Amino acid sequence: MKRGLVVAAVLLICATFLVAQRPASSVDLPIPSGRPEDVGLSSARLARLKTAMQGYVDRHEIAGVVTLVARHGRVAHFESLGYRDSEAKAPMTPDTIFRQASMTKPIIAVATLMLLEEGRLQLSDPVSKWLPEFKDMKVMRPGPAGAYSTVPAQTPITVRHLLTHTSGLQSGDGVLLQAYEKIGPRSVPKDTLGAFVTRLAKLPLNFEPGTEWHYGAAGIGLTVAGRLVEVISGMPLDQFLTERIFRQLKMTDTYFYLPEEKLGRFAATYRPDANGKIELDEAPNANSIFFRERTYFSGSGGLVSTASDYLRFQLMLLNGGELDGARILGRKTVELMASNHTGKLPIASRGPGFGFGLGVSVLVDLGASGQLGSEGMFGWGGAYNTITFVDPKEDMVGIMMSQLRPNNHLNIRRDFQTLVYQALVGSPAARSSN
Repeated sequence: MKRGLVVAAVLLICATFLVAQRPASSVDLPIPSGRPEDVGLSSARLARLKTAMQGYVDRHEIAGVVTLVARHGRVAHFESLGYRDSEAKAPMTPDTIFRQASMTKPIIAVATLMLLEEGRLQLSDPVSKWLPEFKDMKVMRPGPAGAYSTVPAQTPITVRHLLTHTSGLQSGDGVLLQAYEKIGPRSVPKDTLGAFVTRLAKLPLNFEPGTEWHYGAAGIGLTVAGRLVEVISGMPLDQFLTERIFRQLKMTDTYFYLPEEKLGRFAATYRPDANGKIELDEAPNANSIFFRERTYFSGSGGLVSTASDYLRFQLMLLNGGELDGARILGRKTVELMASNHTGKLPIASRGPGFGFGLGVSVLVDLGASGQLGSEGMFGWGGAYNTITFVDPKEDMVGIMMSQLRPNNHLNIRRDFQTLVYQALVGSPAARSSN
């Protein structure tokens, strides 16, 4: 009897030791993990990803970064480097919470498409059907010295226009910049999505809806789409997303406003100094708008999340709208979302070879893009230096999260994509049954 107790104690100690020795990247994984070679990736080539990301940290161009690659239903790479808060010497961890900025937009697009599947809207419906303030829009005609005139819009703004950045809505740049800044989000105390959208509708459009792709400073069409979700569903946007998407997908760290107990995992944000080295922009504390304000829900860029949570959202799309028994969208709806809806309109933020779907860019011409990838790959990034892609042909998801704004002086997001794809050595076969 005593010998049995001793053996049990030894086994318990060994098990505890083994758990403690697991690498951080294997703890609390959102899906099963596997060796890179098990899913057609090269460990040696994936090591180049760590070397490159570490270089950005060592050169003080970013404070820290989390990178994640999943293929054939398994996490093959999940790594955190550097600091989430360099000043506090708080290390970057796999469960660090990041400002998602525009990576909020694909989630809002999915929410809108859920209403389409319920027969409550069509992409061709005019937005004014639910938001009458958009009924008689005017289009700006620029004049000399910043002056402008307006003419009546010939085309109503549709739901599709909102989701593809072709609505013409002013979003904080160009001739109407000052006018936008006066009425923009959070320009009044306790602002709400409904109040802001009503103010926005009073500004003229930058162009006739459907004739241009224009992202502007915020891609504000997805904010209006978020308001549509509220009006049509009868639920505040945060409640709809939580109940219909986050809870179903077990995205337990995704919010518009962080709970107090999770502030300790919130990353600091940085900006480049004159030499391109990081300097603190915002410390991760309760003064952040992602904690203290709780009335305005930005569909264009309001969410915070982790790499693990966002992976579950992306895997749902990769799986045709379902993950672990939770179906969010139908398979054909995901196909529609990831199709090019903008024809040959230039997609300025992505460059040649890309079209635009519903809330996501879509790679339509691999050669023209000049990037490693697959035609049909779709995804989007965020202004604070986050990016993700879904590749149906390769059955793969890539996610990179850091916190630096602005970041256009760095190639880090394109480097991430390159270093993921160069590590592929296996064929794009179906998922392993193991």
